[in-house]
Amino acid sequence: MLRVLGLACSMLSVQANAFEVVGDGIPVPLTAAVASAERGLAIAQHRQQGLCILCHSIPGSTDRFQGDVSTALSGAGSRYTAAQLRLRVADARHLFPDSTMPSFHTIEGRTRVAAAWQGKPLLDAQQVEDVVAWLVTLK
Repeated sequence: MLRVLGLACSMLSVQANAFEVVGDGIPVPLTAAVASAERGLAIAQHRQQGLCILCHSIPGSTDRFQGDVSTALSGAGSRYTAAQLRLRVADARHLFPDSTMPSFHTIEGRTRVAAAWQGKPLLDAQQVEDVVAWLVTLK
């Protein structure tokens, strides 16, 4: 069991939930559990779990080493719906096949995956929903 910033995730039992893409989003949450924007921010800022901060700048973060490879996340909740954000987090390659952004909740088509992550998504369904809950707050 790995414990990160108060978040527990089991590297051995994480499975990707099936989801249906409708248009440019995933309209149905990946889990019925209540999502937490606070947990989502912690995941996004974590350099080994969510990894968002490696490529994106995160509004309000005091981390001096934020990414500038991709768009800033400020305003993401104004630019996209929860469904659109869910697809971008779960499987950005669905929209942008050449994207360097990892598909966090799919395992199909991944290459060069460390042995510990073979057959496992980078984020489980609840973690995806937590990140989406945080992203929609960024107005």
